[in-house]
Amino acid sequence: MRREGDRPVPRGAVVEIEIDGETEPVPVRLGVWISNTKSRRGRLDADQLAALAELGMDWAG
Repeated sequence: MRREGDRPVPRGAVVEIEIDGETEPVPVRLGVWISNTKSRRGRLDADQLAALAELGMDWAG
């Protein structure tokens, strides 16, 4: 969210992250992950929701 400000992440958004031990950045389908996590938030425990809220996910608070 810091990267794009307060705009919602589009479902098709893909970001590349660097992982220790990998030679190339790894693509992560961030938009799909956020959409799926948000729609399944009822199955997350309190610690998971708190961690997401701390990251700025208003829907997790």
